[in-house]
Amino acid sequence: MTPTPTATLAARDWAEIQERMLVPLYEAVYDRLEIGPGHRLLGLGCGAGLPLLLASGRGAVATGVETDPARRALARERLLEVLAAPPSPAVPEAPYDVLLALSPGPGALAAALPALRRSGGTVVLADWGPAERCTVPSVLGSGPVARDLDAMVARAGLVPDGSGRVFCPFGYADVDSAVRGLLSTGLYPGAASAGRFDLADTTVAEKELAEALHPYERPDGAVWLPNIFRYVIARTV
Repeated sequence: MTPTPTATLAARDWAEIQERMLVPLYEAVYDRLEIGPGHRLLGLGCGAGLPLLLASGRGAVATGVETDPARRALARERLLEVLAAPPSPAVPEAPYDVLLALSPGPGALAAALPALRRSGGTVVLADWGPAERCTVPSVLGSGPVARDLDAMVARAGLVPDGSGRVFCPFGYADVDSAVRGLLSTGLYPGAASAGRFDLADTTVAEKELAEALHPYERPDGAVWLPNIFRYVIARTV
């Protein structure tokens, strides 16, 4: 499937503006797990590949899964191994030992778990923190809504092994960058992904978001949106 020009632009906005906002989350998780040489990580919903690059920079072997073809294409431009769907169950000699998933759906998680080492594999699920500690949901209107990560761990038959919260402010140079970055997330109500907006929808969304962002503008024109993300760690049995 060839990405549409609109989808490609949205993916580039994600790669150039938005994905770096989650670096504190990835780094906190990698520090806690002491990710480094010898680890084989599978990143579910890896976007344009930034979490893979960070893991690789620590010496780990990282593979990604990304369903969006435009983001997947950008990740491959970075010479990363990114698949359209979770790999078949790993062979015993070379299993993945860490699965990282940001805002995963239950179906996507279930499809990826067979590729993880059966006993002692580590699963990290991450999502938005408490609504009162996140400004992005109020800017976007009706979304996003944090998933119940603990319930997902229980349904998947995993063993809980800790959790944490990370401060992930979304900071932008100006309102235009903030609008482009937020639209690239695909979280704006009424569209499953920014690439599915037609031109008229995009114009309306840009105006609405620009107005919603005014309370978060600083005197120098920058936009600052504080957020808390939560992650849980679990183990396979």
